[in-house]
Amino acid sequence: MSTATFTVAGMTCAHCVSSVTEEVSEIAGVGGVEVDLDSGALTVTSSAPIDPAAVAAAVTEAGYDLVTP
Repeated sequence: MSTATFTVAGMTCAHCVSSVTEEVSEIAGVGGVEVDLDSGALTVTSSAPIDPAAVAAAVTEAGYDLVTP
C-alpha cells in the first residue's frame, strides 16, 4: 500500500469534500480517500504510488485546486 498527502484549496463545505472524494476515488488503483475540510488535507491510499498529476486532474475536475509545495 502507498499513501500520499496533498493540500486542496477552495473547499468551504461538506459538499466540497464529497466532490473531491468522489473524483479522486475514480483514479485507478485508489483504495481510500480522506479529506479534511479544515486543513484542506487530502490523503490518498493506493495499491501503488499514485501519480500526482492524476490527483491534480481529479481535484480540478471537482472544481478545486491542488496546492503545490
